[in-house]
Amino acid sequence: MIKVGTKAPDFALRDQNGKTVRLSALAGKKVLLSFRPMAWTAVCHDQMKSLEENHAQLDEMDSVALGIGVDSVPSNKAWAESMGIRNTRLLADFWPHGAVAGAYGVFREKDGFSERANIVIDEKGKVAFARTYPVAEQPDIEEVLEALRSGGGRG
Repeated sequence: MIKVGTKAPDFALRDQNGKTVRLSALAGKKVLLSFRPMAWTAVCHDQMKSLEENHAQLDEMDSVALGIGVDSVPSNKAWAESMGIRNTRLLADFWPHGAVAGAYGVFREKDGFSERANIVIDEKGKVAFARTYPVAEQPDIEEVLEALRSGGGRG
């Protein structure tokens, strides 16, 4: 997994609406990269819903949450609609398959999907917090919100 203090690799991925999100375009904001193994699964559902439910709080901290998985744009669109997600961008790390997850050291080559992980990038583009979680466990959103408030501190 990428280490705290490392410059975050730039990337460009399409969201559920087909719009390109480039990490470098978010310079000056804190960014939460919330990696999830697969769409349409219960824990991933809860993980992405927690981002959506905390959208206003993230906005207040001048932070952006991006959900990232290996599913395609059309799958992410249908999934976001089924969950009522309107504010959180779900990014497709579909092709090259898992390339962004790989750049952050969270791609599970044997399984073909990413670890469940949260990575916070500070306003200067450096990793401020990085943690993986058991695949069957929902990440604690309060831990991530605290990392955003405090500027990180775990790696």
